[in-house]
Amino acid sequence: MFGRRSRIRRGVRSGMAWLGLLLMLVSFVWWQWTSKPEVATTTSAHPAAKREPFAVVVLDPGHGGQDSGAMCAGVLEKDLTLDVAQRVDRLLQSQGLATVLTRVGDAYVSLADRAALTNRVPNCVLVSIHFNEDNKAVSNGIETYYAEHPVAARAPVISWLPFLQTAASVAQGPDAESQGLAGFIQEALVARTQAQNRGTKAKQYFVIANVRHPAVLVEGGFLTNKEDIARLASSDYRDQIAAAISEGIIRYREVKQHQPTLAVTAQGGNE
Repeated sequence: MFGRRSRIRRGVRSGMAWLGLLLMLVSFVWWQWTSKPEVATTTSAHPAAKREPFAVVVLDPGHGGQDSGAMCAGVLEKDLTLDVAQRVDRLLQSQGLATVLTRVGDAYVSLADRAALTNRVPNCVLVSIHFNEDNKAVSNGIETYYAEHPVAARAPVISWLPFLQTAASVAQGPDAESQGLAGFIQEALVARTQAQNRGTKAKQYFVIANVRHPAVLVEGGFLTNKEDIARLASSDYRDQIAAAISEGIIRYREVKQHQPTLAVTAQGGNE
């Protein structure tokens, strides 16, 4: 009988200890929940340094490997995109900007992998480089795209429910940052190359719609147009395209340093 009472008392004391610990935990959580954070103040005479608008440029040479892209007269889009991307890469690095290429040689990289790579890079912008084709030989010029409805920055529950994703995308509309980047790059491209200005446009290309950063896709000319393809055959002309893309990125970055939120008017062009 005595042993049984002793065990009961030990059980009661153990239960009381656990109850006390639980009450302490609940009190701590309640204090954390209800306490107001102190407002941080800066007493230093030197203001905090401005955060850079972005630290990395992801360059995406379209196509590659078994995916040649557009083809005309022995010229492959995949070769031109890599050539121009490498030129932009060198120019941006000379300006002190870090770069990442989604492919560095003639390798196939899926669109999903390109978007996933970009989403793993913090604080960046994406520029995807392509060249056009058309069933009408008269089509020519340069155009720059931004996503009509970016879908990458959704709440996790939306990614599991496609019908909610579609509704949220339509409600959100284009991203002003991507529109701004597209505008600066298109303006520089037309000024540098004097090519036909086809403007900036919204289109739901996968690689730019599925990243959580400002993203654009450049179409640097038509391989199916004899004037465009003749110009693209020139290394000097490809230098001009690369310089323009680099200038547009740098200009966008400079404006963002002074104007964190861009007010954008999409640039039109003549078809």
